[in-house]
Amino acid sequence: MIKCAIRISLPLLTLVLVTVIGPTAAIAHGNVSMEEDICVRKIGGNMVHFSAYQPQIEPKAQYCTEIPDVGDTFLVLDLVDPSLRNLPVGVKIIQGVNENEQDEAKTVAYWKPVSHPDGIVRGEATLEKGLYKLIITAEGLSPSTYLLRVQQADYSKLGRAALGPLALLLVLGVVGYELSKSGRVRGWFASRRRS
Repeated sequence: MIKCAIRISLPLLTLVLVTVIGPTAAIAHGNVSMEEDICVRKIGGNMVHFSAYQPQIEPKAQYCTEIPDVGDTFLVLDLVDPSLRNLPVGVKIIQGVNENEQDEAKTVAYWKPVSHPDGIVRGEATLEKGLYKLIITAEGLSPSTYLLRVQQADYSKLGRAALGPLALLLVLGVVGYELSKSGRVRGWFASRRRS
C-alpha cells in the first residue's frame, strides 16, 4: 500500500511543483518577449516600455506597475519605436484611478510634451501609498496609461506564495489517506488501542 501511495504522490508532487514554479518563471519581468511584457504599452501602434526605480530601497531593482515602497521614485519611459522620438511626448501622474484625467488637484507629476531624440523620457516623483494613473501622451496619437500600485498588497503574489504550502498539505493528505486504507496501518492502530 505504501508503494501505491508513493506511486500516486510522486506524479502529484511533480504536477504541483510545475504549477507553482512554472507561472512565476513565465511572468518574471525580463524573461518574456517585448510583445508579452506587462511593462509595454502602445501609443498609436508604437511601443513604449515603462520602468520605475527606487534606489533608496533596492539599488538595482526595476519595477513596473507594482512599486514596493513610498518615497522618491525615478520613472523611465523607453520609446521603443523610433517614430515616437520625433514627436512631443509628455507624462502625467495622477493619484487615484478616477476617470476624470483632468483633475489637476490630484496631479503628482507632469512633464510637458517635448521630443526625445534619445528615446528616453525620464522623471522623478514622490509617491505615497495608494493607486496612481500614469498617462502618456504623444502629439496626434491616443494616450496610453499604466495603473501603478504603491506599497499595496499584491494578491496574485500572495496567492502564488500560498500555493507551495497548500500543495504540501494536499500531498500529505493524499499520502495520509492512502496509508489509512492500508491493512498494516489499521492493524498497528488496532494494536495500539488494545495496549
